[in-house]
Amino acid sequence: MLGDYRIKGRRANDIAADIEHAVDTGELAPGAALPPLRDLAGELGVNPNTVAAAYRLLRDRGVIETAGRKGSRIRPRPVTTPRDQIRIPVPPGASDLSAGNPDPALLPALGPALAVAAARADRDPVLYGHPAADQGLLDLARAAFLADGVPDGRLAVCSGSLDAIERILTTQLRPGDPVAAEDPGWGSLLDLLPALGLRPVPVRLDDEGPLPDSLAEALAAGARAVIVTVRAQNPTGAALTPARAAALRAVLAEHPGALLIEDDHGHGMVDQPYLPLVGPAATRWAVVRSAAKAYGPDLRVSLAIGDQETIGLVLGRQRLDTGWVSLLLQRTVAELWRTDAAPASRVAAVYRARRDALLAALAAYGIEAHGASGLNVWVPVPDEPGVVAALVQSGWVVAPGARYRMQSPPGIRITTAGLDPAEAPRLAADLAGILRSSGGRSRLI
Repeated sequence: MLGDYRIKGRRANDIAADIEHAVDTGELAPGAALPPLRDLAGELGVNPNTVAAAYRLLRDRGVIETAGRKGSRIRPRPVTTPRDQIRIPVPPGASDLSAGNPDPALLPALGPALAVAAARADRDPVLYGHPAADQGLLDLARAAFLADGVPDGRLAVCSGSLDAIERILTTQLRPGDPVAAEDPGWGSLLDLLPALGLRPVPVRLDDEGPLPDSLAEALAAGARAVIVTVRAQNPTGAALTPARAAALRAVLAEHPGALLIEDDHGHGMVDQPYLPLVGPAATRWAVVRSAAKAYGPDLRVSLAIGDQETIGLVLGRQRLDTGWVSLLLQRTVAELWRTDAAPASRVAAVYRARRDALLAALAAYGIEAHGASGLNVWVPVPDEPGVVAALVQSGWVVAPGARYRMQSPPGIRITTAGLDPAEAPRLAADLAGILRSSGGRSRLI
């Protein structure tokens, strides 16, 4: 069961810490079965309730999973092993299409905006007790949200999309609560949920976003929160269409108590319209937008708008920990928002041309691929590790789909943000040859 490893400890915290340390060091491998409660209690000479409490702590931390009579085991991917550590080394001369980054050439120059923000800080230094959010940034964000049809609400500034989502989840849910999440989906989010002790419930999707029937199943199974990427979905590029958005709103209207989080990280670099899912019946909701893809990942600024209670709890918790997001960064983002000379439509057109070039090249070989919006193309493949390894040998490094999947079939994610359209035919030809030689064919999601 555990090989030669012997669990130690007399108190629940000590037992849990010992198991977690063993997972961190590799002494307990992912998938390893843990002893039944009474067996371990007898071995340690403690009450079974003590072992039960230790297992509960580990489950809440995302280290183990429990399947009723099948017992408890180390999670296949413990939270101490995040998905983004599944990295492929980039050999010299190879093209790295795995990182998911925007093209630096399409990001605005930061110097002038930083200079404006720094000059303001010199004139009026930010000290303790200063308002936590820059009013100019809040005004710009509110106007943009309202222009896109988002209901008016309270605003919060956080350190990136994941920070905003984590704060919303931790103030609204409790460990053990199920959360409906896209599958394939954003790997960092799929790591975050078990780390918070939450249980991801996979929701299938296609090019138009989550499938209404699958979302309905997740909500009927008790999902207390729903997280949807409205456009530029990572990794598939899915983007809501008007018909799909209407169908999803109808499903959500049947569960008005569920927390709805809309991730719109593609704002400012996509050309698909924003289609809100928040309906009149929603009582707990938030829409999150980030500066990372449009202005640069190092600008750790995101904005969330939502109902008074949801955002109020986020702001209250923020006051107790980080206090605020740097006003220097907030004012830099506001200045970029006001003065960026490259309109979002032009940036989006470049990204679309690069995606379309690869999609067309793959289609010429009969390879099914997905990429309706954003920076990535998703290609379902039958032998994910084999295809990834063979592409490296051909000079292409792509992201293995295991970073993004729960129950969905294997695939690879290709970041097209910096891919020269002239290179797309060669990449497609190489992938086609690999699929032919392995006897495999691309598969639908």
